Amino acid sequence: MSCALVVGPRPYAAELLTKKSMTRSQRPVPTLEIPTLADVFDARKRIRPHLPRTPLYEYDALSELVGTRIWVKHENHQPVGAFKVRGGVNLVSQLDEDDRMRGIITASTGNHGQSIAFAARLFDVQATVCVPVGANPVKVNTIRTLGAEIIAHGADFDEAREHCEHLAAKRGHRYVHSGDEPMLIAGVATETLEIFEDQPTVDTVIVPIGGGSGAAGACIVAKAMQSGVRVIGVQSEAAPAAYRSWKAGQLLEDKMETFAEGLATRVAFELPQRILRQQLDDFVLVSDDEIRSAMVSMITVTRNLTESAGAAPLAAAFRFRSELKGRSVALICSGGNISPSQACDVIASSSALSGTC
Repeated sequence: MSCALVVGPRPYAAELLTKKSMTRSQRPVPTLEIPTLADVFDARKRIRPHLPRTPLYEYDALSELVGTRIWVKHENHQPVGAFKVRGGVNLVSQLDEDDRMRGIITASTGNHGQSIAFAARLFDVQATVCVPVGANPVKVNTIRTLGAEIIAHGADFDEAREHCEHLAAKRGHRYVHSGDEPMLIAGVATETLEIFEDQPTVDTVIVPIGGGSGAAGACIVAKAMQSGVRVIGVQSEAAPAAYRSWKAGQLLEDKMETFAEGLATRVAFELPQRILRQQLDDFVLVSDDEIRSAMVSMITVTRNLTESAGAAPLAAAFRFRSELKGRSVALICSGGNISPSQACDVIASSSALSGTC
């Protein structure tokens, strides 16, 4: 049995930064306010000129496998191959001149870093991204190509994040937390807004949870737009900090042993957890083997590269087969940034396709 540690709220970005007119100790810390549906609509206006509307497709083969109507929201079609770019563009577009001049810094296993690098290049802001040693090379190469400085540090996301927070204070950059940022959550929530605009009959949304920004955004939109919609979160049982925090009603730290980097965090985040405790209907843990199997199904049926976190909602749908019967379900494919070696490993692990690679 894993040991979960209670942790306090993570330091918010502004605690680590300075304004020219203030010392670090003098700078006020903004409140972590929960975004509203109006904030999501405003975010959509900001990101619309820069990002495409992603498709929502129904797949008969997935519907047959799960036993109910299944739709897939393809965030893997974003320019950086993942949903987080919505939040990055919304946040960086609103930085004041001082923050733009000082540059921004963040920590990521890959997709969040890509989103910040993409938005920083778009708005001519210098960005630094701290990643764990051995991070997904596809994501790291994209971050580098987009012009961000890359600093590899630590064995996992949380070690990279702790180093990032130290560097933010030392260098005076504007620290962008990957979860405790209202503008990020409002931005990524636009994916769920598009789901209900394109398919109003959807009554269940299943979303992967690492830090929880995507699920928090889904809850904000779903609960405001559609009566009776269920939002279900899914995380790997090999990295269950967000799940255990949601169940306990307090921030906990836990093990991080999953291969699914988009779900890989040892700690829960304050703002997403506050939203999830209020609005998330259910939360399920799945095994890494279930995620691998779901990846094979997603790639085979949808003909889309699907990374581990992006396939986790399908793994959850298989778990919830009986509860989902008769419902119209949207699975958020959060990203498709899978490396060739990861793809071969996953396909080779499937008994049906063993030896393909």
